[in-house]
Amino acid sequence: MSDISIYLKPFSESVFYAAGFNNKRLGHQSLMYLEKGSFPDYSLADMAIIGVPDMRGYGLDAFPTNGPDQIRSYLYKLYSPLDEVKICDLGNVVPGNEVSDTCFALTEICTHLLEKGIVPILLGGTQDLTFPLYNAYENLGQIINIASIDPTIDLGGEDDSTDAESWVSKIILQQPSYLFNYTNIGYQSYGVDSRAVSLIKEMNFDAYRLGFVSDNLNEIEPMIRNVDILSVDMCSVRQSDAPGAISPEPNGFYGEQLCQIMRFAGMSDKLTSLGLFNYNPAEDQRGQTAHLMAQMIWYFIEGFYNRLDDFPTREKSNNYYVKYHVKVDGQEEELVFYKSKKSDRWWMEVACPAHLVTKYARHYIVPCSFSDYQVATTNDIPERWWQVYQKIM
Repeated sequence: MSDISIYLKPFSESVFYAAGFNNKRLGHQSLMYLEKGSFPDYSLADMAIIGVPDMRGYGLDAFPTNGPDQIRSYLYKLYSPLDEVKICDLGNVVPGNEVSDTCFALTEICTHLLEKGIVPILLGGTQDLTFPLYNAYENLGQIINIASIDPTIDLGGEDDSTDAESWVSKIILQQPSYLFNYTNIGYQSYGVDSRAVSLIKEMNFDAYRLGFVSDNLNEIEPMIRNVDILSVDMCSVRQSDAPGAISPEPNGFYGEQLCQIMRFAGMSDKLTSLGLFNYNPAEDQRGQTAHLMAQMIWYFIEGFYNRLDDFPTREKSNNYYVKYHVKVDGQEEELVFYKSKKSDRWWMEVACPAHLVTKYARHYIVPCSFSDYQVATTNDIPERWWQVYQKIM
């Protein structure tokens, strides 16, 4: 077994004791890497929490690095969503001499956990730490989808852009590419260059304005259900709900909306990693942001243990689904939709050449909503279908 403990250090006992002693709280149902203990046996864990106290992605060398522990102090006070959870807290990544050293360590840790089927939950740190998480999937040769809940589209472009403002570009430009789709959820137009939005759409990626997402939160569920990595910038939450974001905005998501999205993420059979980034404990009034982030993780955990394993596969019989065939003018083949009998969730099958079925096995059956099926019944092709088709072809 790879010794990932060399990249990690324990966190303070005081965080654990602050959680109280009720054995139904998360702090007493989780294995932890504490100062006076040994590195935990995480082999049976479903999820592993990892603190990444490195803020240099924003060029902030002297920035507070106790953010992960602040979040833990609220998380482990919360009551467990069920009688038993299999969660392990592996402590904090030891920051390297250079940011690249921290990134290398994080990639090694996440590669190992993903190989074991364990979901990494990263407590950042700046959002550019999504990049070493992406590299872990590259190490595994896995083509993936990423969604970023973010008030901006981090393509950089300015001469003084920091790594935290250009990490999406790094992923898109890296070759060979293991990125199938990128989705920005909740960008705020006045803070985003319109050319960046146009570029994202030209690449058949997705970008959804805050107003659309807030008014159509249930339509976001299929987007979340389609991703492997969910990266959350806490600046996407309005300042009144998250004053401890690195660069808080007066507008943004409400805290309860982020918690709903986290539950969507937890329930996704496909999603295998989560990162919460851009938290500034120095500006966090009465720990409000840390408290919200702890509740977001709670909702993710609760969703995870309510997964239904209903993603359509050829191995599953039709007893799992109601299957719909829709004929659209101009299309040689009918559009095929699946509705889960377990959850009432929808998927659609995108035409994929036989020689590419293995390569895109995880991508040509696409999570969708009932509204996509309704579009097809009006003799039109849903936009989601077209985007995936163009990437495959």
